[in-house]
Amino acid sequence: MNLSFREKASYGLGAVGKDMVYMLSASYVLYYYQDVMGVSAFAMGIILLIARIFDAFNDPIMGVIVAKTQTKWGKFRPWLMIGTLTNAVLLFLMFSAPASFSAGSLTAYAAITYIMWGVTYTMMDIPYWSMIPAFTESGRERENLTTLARSAAGVGSALVMILTMKFVYGLGNIGGDNLSNRKIEMYGFKWFALIVAIIFIVFITITCMNIKEKSTVNMKTASVSDMFKALLSNDQAMTIVVTIVLINCAVYITSNLVIYFFKYDFGGESWFDGYTLFNTFGGGIQILAMMLFFPLLRKFFNTIKMYYICIISALLGYAALFAIINIGIGSVYVTFIPAFFIFAANGMLQVLTTIFLANTVDYGEIKNSRRDESVIFSMQTFVVKLASGIAAFVASISLSIFSLSSKATTEAEQTMDLSKGVSDSSKMGLRMTMTILPIIGLIIAVVYFKKKYILTDEKIEEISKQIKDRRQQEKE
Repeated sequence: MNLSFREKASYGLGAVGKDMVYMLSASYVLYYYQDVMGVSAFAMGIILLIARIFDAFNDPIMGVIVAKTQTKWGKFRPWLMIGTLTNAVLLFLMFSAPASFSAGSLTAYAAITYIMWGVTYTMMDIPYWSMIPAFTESGRERENLTTLARSAAGVGSALVMILTMKFVYGLGNIGGDNLSNRKIEMYGFKWFALIVAIIFIVFITITCMNIKEKSTVNMKTASVSDMFKALLSNDQAMTIVVTIVLINCAVYITSNLVIYFFKYDFGGESWFDGYTLFNTFGGGIQILAMMLFFPLLRKFFNTIKMYYICIISALLGYAALFAIINIGIGSVYVTFIPAFFIFAANGMLQVLTTIFLANTVDYGEIKNSRRDESVIFSMQTFVVKLASGIAAFVASISLSIFSLSSKATTEAEQTMDLSKGVSDSSKMGLRMTMTILPIIGLIIAVVYFKKKYILTDEKIEEISKQIKDRRQQEKE
């Protein structure tokens, strides 16, 4: 089956919208509640981690619900649209916390809105990724669409990374003159979240209007018990799940803490300009990695070799970043060197892990005689959110230990150079958490993957042929 340009573009737009939403939550919810609203960093870490534990039960169940859904619009689009609408509302509410609330009320508000945001994001994300095996053939067509979707998702993530703080300060100043920095950020996050929510709804609506599943496979439904058995019996799916957790933990630890690095360590009165420059460069490289570097390297290397290349690139980048920031170089442009290796690796790894996971669907069909797209892709949703929860918890613990918050730097508030109120030991702790911990996680990821993953390109072609032969025999 050949996908039209309209189908490809519509599917890609959906990825842009949904990853704008996800990146805003994953990278800024801790900062918003801890640094802007004043909620305890430790309390926020507990909330984010509990939400992810809750997802351990919610996400797989949602995968089964999607698999059982039968409507005239298909099994995916109804949940895709319902999840998008409710998630957009909750995103706005999550970044609109009432300033008049007490500390306890703010903590409860953060917990309720964030957990519900996670539930509704699952409603949308699982059917979105589950559609890939349902309307593409295995092999190059699926890989090409996955690359496109991941590239588009990277664009969405990069846009949020690049624009957030600029928009926050720009929109926040509309609230009035002579506002404190805290008030500016409060107003700014609220209205920026509204803009992202509207874009999200529009883009997913376009996806739902132009994409229909075309799979000839009748997906068998499963009970929750059967589902977990299927996942545990698919050793390759579980291998990729663990790999995704480790890689994304590294990514999200850095993305949660890099704003604190620029605000409290790199410093300066316009610290967010340096932060925006860093993210603009990194986001641009991440997009290029998905859209240009990946297809270019794919001509010369198979996906497994590309995975190793990406891990090595990320490790070199983190090591270089740690060295540069400890030398004391004051130019943000020097940080572009490690940023290139880190963001390029991250962009390609997002594509690769999705391809690997899609391939495990075919592997599971051969091994277990059932095709569990929604079940397996529900695990992708869960593990990415689990990784962000673990990373946020680690980040919150480090913020508590190193006493990094706007309240701890009130003496420097007058000059906007908040780095003057932070001790050297706190800065060193921040630097190590955002670089050394990701290095450790990536080393574990590459060792585990090398030991467990067996689905080479040749193996996938063999499995694809077996599936076609089996379906042909079933027809006869």
